[in-house]
Amino acid sequence: MPRHPSEDLALHLRALREEHWPDLQLTQTQLAKALSGDRSASSPLISAWENGSRIPPPTRIEAYASFFATRRSVEGSEPRLLRDDELTDDEKRIRQRLLDELSALRSAALAATTTPTPARPVNPVHTVPPVSSPTWSFPDGNTVTIVCAPLSEELQRLMPYADPQAPDYIELYQYADLDALVELHGHIRAVNPQVQVHFKLSTDLVGDDYTTHLVLLGGVDWNNLTAEMQDILDLPVQQVSTDPDNAENWDAWFEIMTGKDRGEYKPRVEQVHGRSVLREDIAYFYRGPNPFNAKRSLTICNGMYGRGVYGAVRALTDVRFRDRNEEYIQTRFKGAPAFSVLMRVRILQGKVMTPDWNRDFTRLHEWPEDPE
Repeated sequence: MPRHPSEDLALHLRALREEHWPDLQLTQTQLAKALSGDRSASSPLISAWENGSRIPPPTRIEAYASFFATRRSVEGSEPRLLRDDELTDDEKRIRQRLLDELSALRSAALAATTTPTPARPVNPVHTVPPVSSPTWSFPDGNTVTIVCAPLSEELQRLMPYADPQAPDYIELYQYADLDALVELHGHIRAVNPQVQVHFKLSTDLVGDDYTTHLVLLGGVDWNNLTAEMQDILDLPVQQVSTDPDNAENWDAWFEIMTGKDRGEYKPRVEQVHGRSVLREDIAYFYRGPNPFNAKRSLTICNGMYGRGVYGAVRALTDVRFRDRNEEYIQTRFKGAPAFSVLMRVRILQGKVMTPDWNRDFTRLHEWPEDPE
């Protein structure tokens, strides 16, 4: 009986580790550390790729090709992944050949795991492969409630369509963090097509809402449920705000209460031609059990400004970064029941740059500090 295409990819990956350099005994742990460049990398992920239970993302296929393109990857005290500018022309040609082989095997494995559409369906339906997003997957099928902060009345008065009496009244203009809401609502629906996903203002919640899977967008100034959860959970990272109703006296920061990273972290705002321009926000991502229902989850995507909230969301929805950030969660927190990441969110030309959690510079604090 012919092998399943995922087995072909798994066997090829294992052969590279065990037979590419037969005089070496390269372990899964050594390879994991070399491919990720992260001290918290571990062997289970490599094992899953080599036994065919998981298919590595494109970024890891590229890393495999680069690593096995040159013997220099294993010279020195520890195996390492060479940068592109360190490779010779011959090594780059070998890397490209390996990349073509592995990419073809990966494409075949992915195609084989997707149920084929019948050749002549009675009612043709365009099917889209499911989006892989473990953190935003809710396999229990229970309701997800995204909780947003209401925009302040002062800001609502500045927008003509936020007035319920206006002919062109738009209800969503009452919501803060609209970009984060639109991004996250669509993503959760795509990952969980059978799950009811709705959103509400924190001021409009009813009793049953609190016991669903909760996703809180925004900080303690406007989202009163975020403020309440901060007190209930007693997290090691606290958002501190002073006089939020007075823009001239307002100051805010995230404070790490314990551990080696203890201290205050503030966004970076510069004055440009008399205007305040945000260069870097501070954002916070938390996932753990819902304190009102232990069988449901609580997720917080928070920032000092709306850009930080959007960055915290995009870390696990952006197609370019979500796979690597999901991998980081799996290797760093190793199934911990609750975890959090305090991060920088860079702003470039007014655009939010998606945080890459694999970069040490991006991560300001992680909890638990030692998941073991």
